[in-house]
Amino acid sequence: MSFRSLIQEMRDEFGSISRHSLRSRSHRAGGGHALRVAAVGPAEAAEQSCWAQLPPELLREVLVRIEESEGWWPSRRDVVACAGVCRSWRGITKEIVRVPEASGKLTFPISLKQPGPREGTLKCFIRRNRTTQTYYLYLGLTEALVDDGKFLLAARKCRKPTCTDYLISLDMNDMSKGSNTYIGKLRSNFLGTKFTVYDAHPPYDGAVVSKGRSARVIGLNQVSPRVPAGNYPVSHISYELNVLGARGPRRMNCIMDSIPASAVEEGGKAPTQTEFPLSGLDSFPSISFFRSKSARIDSATSQLSNQKEEKLVLKNKSPRWHEQLQCWCLNFRGRVTVASVKNFQLVASDENGPTNQEQDKVILQFGKIGKDLFTMDYRYPISAFQSFAICLSSFDTKIACE
Repeated sequence: MSFRSLIQEMRDEFGSISRHSLRSRSHRAGGGHALRVAAVGPAEAAEQSCWAQLPPELLREVLVRIEESEGWWPSRRDVVACAGVCRSWRGITKEIVRVPEASGKLTFPISLKQPGPREGTLKCFIRRNRTTQTYYLYLGLTEALVDDGKFLLAARKCRKPTCTDYLISLDMNDMSKGSNTYIGKLRSNFLGTKFTVYDAHPPYDGAVVSKGRSARVIGLNQVSPRVPAGNYPVSHISYELNVLGARGPRRMNCIMDSIPASAVEEGGKAPTQTEFPLSGLDSFPSISFFRSKSARIDSATSQLSNQKEEKLVLKNKSPRWHEQLQCWCLNFRGRVTVASVKNFQLVASDENGPTNQEQDKVILQFGKIGKDLFTMDYRYPISAFQSFAICLSSFDTKIACE
């Protein structure tokens, strides 16, 4: 039997388990003349399946081969599906799948809160819907600037009298703050010159929740105790007055509250979240959610427990004036095709140390490629969630900067 046939057989068996469970429940509801069959839930049936009883050594070998063979989306969904089979499969799968920092891959939703790859960048794109004031982040599946993409995050703009909020969710159809897929927000001041990125979950050990937070409960229908999600500041973004003229680029400054300045140095570490707290967000929304017993953060990388630790500061890379084109230019390496004041590249600021090759490395770049299409490429030490929030700030109207 070929390896792909083996995977197909496993899929068919787990599918039949789910169908059998549904038929069992329907027979029980049919009355006295119906054949009475003991109802077995999908989770219990999966635990009793022959595949769930595989020896740990053999199971690990099978899952390792699946993880290696299904390296990119959409086939990567098979890895997520394996983690949803039963408790033993989930545990081994989570041990095998490496974080984006090392693998350069996004697998589980928690990957969106983890730092990007150290080598290379993750290439994404954003679609804007002007009518509904919503924004959708996708992972690029090919080398093309835009393709079908793998949906990652969604955001909805909410105007208030004194500020504007962008609510960020794992579900493109539910971007409400009361949803269990809500993971954070971006808030601007009235002028649109200062922004704060809030994480709904603690980004590192000892993180302090914002005093002005509103109490909220994740997953109102979950059995486990309710855990309020707070507003944990992870980044402060500011835009300065455009000193290069009306057509010049904006001047950005990003203070990453949750990342130490040493993260951009060789051997430096950024805090890495490993689980969502009690909210069952360990799978992408298209797969049934898993439940986590606790929120854990890699203790080896929790470097901001000491509040005196210097924070990472990012600034936009200065453009050069192109005499022939008569405009300010940046080298986006073919990833940006339309001139826009929204385009930017972020590098580590000189405040973090003397200028060197490492600090010239672009950590996040964002640019326009169509009327409502934008590319977003990011790398270590920031995450997809932080990158998306920073890019959302570029969409907001800057009354004092334009």
